[in-house]
Amino acid sequence: MSRKTSRHAAWLPALAVALGAVFAAAPADAQWKWRDKSGIVQYSDRPPPSGTPEADILQRPAPGSEGRVAPVGSAASAASAPLLVPKAAEAASAPKPSKAEEEAAAKKQADAQRDAQIRLDNCSRAKAQLKALQEGQRMSRINAQGQREFLDDKGRAEETQRTQGVVAANCN
Repeated sequence: MSRKTSRHAAWLPALAVALGAVFAAAPADAQWKWRDKSGIVQYSDRPPPSGTPEADILQRPAPGSEGRVAPVGSAASAASAPLLVPKAAEAASAPKPSKAEEEAAAKKQADAQRDAQIRLDNCSRAKAQLKALQEGQRMSRINAQGQREFLDDKGRAEETQRTQGVVAANCN
């Protein structure tokens, strides 16, 4: 092994351990720590249930720390207590939607996304058609008998007007 390779080999395990420690500590960010009624220490990214005595809350996220945790009793945790407790109480009091309501909302959102995609596709096609009509390209269409007929000036004007309506309806 060369001298340069052995130097890299010496710090690679240390780097791997340091990175592992950083990534292992990441899930602990923004964690609450409290003692439940039976005395078991609980960890969560959500506040403890309402009614948990302040003395049993061992750790809470620090305000504005974006994931850092402040131990109970520190200035940061004392400052965060009034801010976080009302949000927890509000979340606990909000009615949770039923499974059917959640499915209906998900279906409605999926339908809205599908409709938006269809409108976007119609818009781009109509704009391309309108551009071709305005540039004077030779256009044809298939008539009721299945025969190809080329658009004259009157047909081009009618098709331009129809395409402008499609653009107006789909390109808001």
